[in-house]
Amino acid sequence: MVFEPPKRLVRALGETAPDGDDWLEKLPEAAQQAVALRELTVERVQVPGGRSSLVVLVRTADGTPAVLKLAPGRARPEAERAALAHWAGRGAVQLLEPFSTEGVLLLERLHPDVSVRSLPEAKALLEAAGTLRRLWVEPPAGFPFETVADRTGRQAEAMRARAEADPEVAPLVGLALAAREELLAAPPEHRLLHGTFRQSKVLGGERMPWLAVGPDPVVGECAFDLARLVRDRVEDLIAQPSGAATTRRRVKRLAESLDVDQERLRGWTLFRAVESGVRAGRVGRPRDAELLLEFASWL
Repeated sequence: MVFEPPKRLVRALGETAPDGDDWLEKLPEAAQQAVALRELTVERVQVPGGRSSLVVLVRTADGTPAVLKLAPGRARPEAERAALAHWAGRGAVQLLEPFSTEGVLLLERLHPDVSVRSLPEAKALLEAAGTLRRLWVEPPAGFPFETVADRTGRQAEAMRARAEADPEVAPLVGLALAAREELLAAPPEHRLLHGTFRQSKVLGGERMPWLAVGPDPVVGECAFDLARLVRDRVEDLIAQPSGAATTRRRVKRLAESLDVDQERLRGWTLFRAVESGVRAGRVGRPRDAELLLEFASWL
């Protein structure tokens, strides 16, 4: 079988590595080797798939449905492996092999086309929040993960550079950076976080109704993780005449349901929305940038 990467993956990797690299060129051979090593039977490449990895639906030698995932080093697949191993299936997809092959993960098969995003909005937020709560555990000793301070520090540098080049975004960037400084001064807890949690990252499963996939794990406070969920379906929020009020109610409801400080959640939601909006503008996605920055202005 020819392992052709989906267009969505090619486009997304072009944004994160605009000068290119050889991972995509080596991907078909790497996928063939990963399949042969594990004696897998390939069903199909998942399309449209993810933005940072090739996902292949396979069966193991004994016929068990599984997922083979291949990701470049900049997507931090080894951090994902470590987080999934630590969660051990509690709220997240399970690893199916104990050994490590760089950039390759063999995972429990969930229902790839069924995410909580398919549910009505209120129910989707409830199920997603319940899944996220199970992931917030103490990190392992000597954890190999970034901290929220480190990750947002890199992002803050890029945001400042963009604000200098584009005065229109400078006021929102200034507010977001100020919020970050205040939030990092006294974090209330130290937990292992999913890092990129949203409704589409929660898939239907057999062991449990809903399980999280695709973490980009980070260690820090829970409000940082929950902040990404606040802006789910942002295009729908923007289209509503009452979008700003709905957003504020969502912050309140999610904070209360997961026992997170509402102001800390608002602050991290502001920072993460502005960071994503600035990044979208930088890589040539002006419509996404416009939506995210308008959303951020409501906070």
